[in-house]
Amino acid sequence: MASVKVCAFDELVVNQAKRVVLDGTAIAVVRDADDNVFAIGDTCTHGDISLAEGFVEGETIECWAHGSQFSLTSGKPLNLPAYEPVPVFEVEIADGDVLIDPAVKKVNS
Repeated sequence: MASVKVCAFDELVVNQAKRVVLDGTAIAVVRDADDNVFAIGDTCTHGDISLAEGFVEGETIECWAHGSQFSLTSGKPLNLPAYEPVPVFEVEIADGDVLIDPAVKKVNS
């Protein structure tokens, strides 16, 4: 699957996540205060909760249910109770649109 438009860049609210589903994969798309855009698996690995409903601060997203924070750049959990990473996806901005290929995951590092 090639990159797919998920929304316009201007539709993203700074420091909030937008949930999209591509090819059956739920993804949280986040625009930070510096206008960087991240795409991260939308399901917390601890409690099957949508991360898009959580809190964004800097380059982290926090699950609202149990407080686990995940790095938007690597998908790694930064605190317990989560200990498994979530996938992160390559994001492309083209002509004012946000494009994601759900088949292309970044390697958690």
